[in-house]
Amino acid sequence: MENTNIWCWIIPALVGIICAILGYLLGRGNKEVIDNSEDLQIWKDKNSKLVTDKDKLAANNSQLQADLDACRAKAKTAPATVAPVAMAPTPTENTGIAFDALAAKTAFGKKVKQDDLKLVEGIGPKIEGLFHNFDIKTWKALSEAPVAKCQEVLNSGGERYRIHDPSSWPMQAKMCYEGKWADLKKWQSEHKHGKL
Repeated sequence: MENTNIWCWIIPALVGIICAILGYLLGRGNKEVIDNSEDLQIWKDKNSKLVTDKDKLAANNSQLQADLDACRAKAKTAPATVAPVAMAPTPTENTGIAFDALAAKTAFGKKVKQDDLKLVEGIGPKIEGLFHNFDIKTWKALSEAPVAKCQEVLNSGGERYRIHDPSSWPMQAKMCYEGKWADLKKWQSEHKHGKL
């Protein structure tokens, strides 16, 4: 019985010693040194360049701040009142009628672009696009278009546009074209959705 107890101790000890020797030999054989000095130098160069750029930007920022402070000081000493400059009406293409943006803005309370068909009650961006497809891009062109042509434009957009009533659109466009802003505003407030 004693012999079996000895072997229970000797076999695991031998296996452990053999494994330790093999581990040592395998570990010693794979001693390749990785040299990262080139990568390290590249990153150090990039870092120093970034620090230099940061210093240049800080100097540029302080110069710009000084310029801004000088402009603010100059603005305080400048005359406080500046006479408003009224924009001259711009004549429309091939006509003698001028578009007066200031009068339009006064009537509608918002900036009005020349030949903006959306100013006509009932015309939105998509319907305006349909009219542009039919080469009706100005108030004058819309004012000269018969109601049947306006309905044809709407029909080209599909079923959802056929429900609109374009009967007043040429008349409203004529008021825009002629610069009758107060009349147009009054008419639009009296008629819901541009219907006659």
